[in-house]
Amino acid sequence: MTDSVPVDGETTVPAPPGAPAEPQDAPEAPPVNLWDRMRDDPQYAPEHLALEAVRRLGPEAAQWAARERAARPGVSADELADQATRRFVNRARLSGAVSGAAGLPGAVVDVGVLAWTQARLVLHVAAAYGVDPVHPDRATDLLVLQKVHKVAESARLALGVAAGRERAGALFGAAGDRPLARVLLQLGVRLAQMAGVRAAKRIFAKVVPGAAIVLGTWANSSATRDLAERARAHYRTGTDHLPEQRRP
Repeated sequence: MTDSVPVDGETTVPAPPGAPAEPQDAPEAPPVNLWDRMRDDPQYAPEHLALEAVRRLGPEAAQWAARERAARPGVSADELADQATRRFVNRARLSGAVSGAAGLPGAVVDVGVLAWTQARLVLHVAAAYGVDPVHPDRATDLLVLQKVHKVAESARLALGVAAGRERAGALFGAAGDRPLARVLLQLGVRLAQMAGVRAAKRIFAKVVPGAAIVLGTWANSSATRDLAERARAHYRTGTDHLPEQRRP
């Protein structure tokens, strides 16, 4: 019997034989090895996240787009982008309390989950418009679209530095011991910058009872919806919207 693939959470269409199951509409945390790298090198946390997202989530986005086109012949790129936007804005709305922890550690986890969800959104939008989501340039796109860097050249430079530090860390391990609170604060600020949510809001939302529901839901979905519009504008026309972006 052929499985069905959910479409926008309402109707279903048959999935092609052998297609992987559609992921559940729930926020997912970044992998543990990525958390380790970001904790050891918080200054370059967004770059580490972007590199890992393309490696890990890019193939998922490509498979999703191929599966949807096979299941719904004639579906337009805009329709696929709409579907991806709705799904990941909904996930972002739920990501504000995913850690279940209070205080600074919980805030760091929450903004990390949000940044990971947003990276997944951008890669799915790229795939919807026929842009290769596993190409290394997508990591540059992520950092500029998420406003970590203003121009593509600085994003590429930072990605190169992060990749070099990743290799060095694998060979020699983390350098030195730093106070955990300081590392968490720096990591939280960098991830909040990437996710488009002010760190102060996220920390307030985790510390003050009840605030997480209001601030988390509104800030997460608003920031993610804005990111989706930027991604769609960039990928829809197939032209160069990122400053200094060079395509192969």
